[in-house]
Amino acid sequence: MIQQFSIETHSHVEFVKLTHRLQEIVARSQIKEGTCQVFVPHTTAGVTINEGADPDVATDMVKELNQIVPMDDGYRHAEGNSAAHIKASMVGSSVNIFVQDGQLLLGTWQAVFFCEFDGPRTRRVIVRLSA
Repeated sequence: MIQQFSIETHSHVEFVKLTHRLQEIVARSQIKEGTCQVFVPHTTAGVTINEGADPDVATDMVKELNQIVPMDDGYRHAEGNSAAHIKASMVGSSVNIFVQDGQLLLGTWQAVFFCEFDGPRTRRVIVRLSA
């Protein structure tokens, strides 16, 4: 079962929590045991799992990624978004989460984040559920 949804980002670089939306998809599917694969079909965005309880963690991650890969560093790519491509490759374009008893099997503090590196934009997220 594959589903897609759109997400609107509002900043050039931002992390957006997807956990509740993904859990809703799992609940509607009525799958009790399986996997939830989340894929972002963009070369300047990604998806990751990290702490979702304290929003300062995502803020700190954005800050450090921006320091590691600055916006302007003499890149050759003509579109001017090489930093976004590099960050997206560092973060990755997919995550897999186990589903148990109809729930995403995440740790106590974990959340799933869409990672925008070239926004603001309208983006797609693809979710594949397997029983």
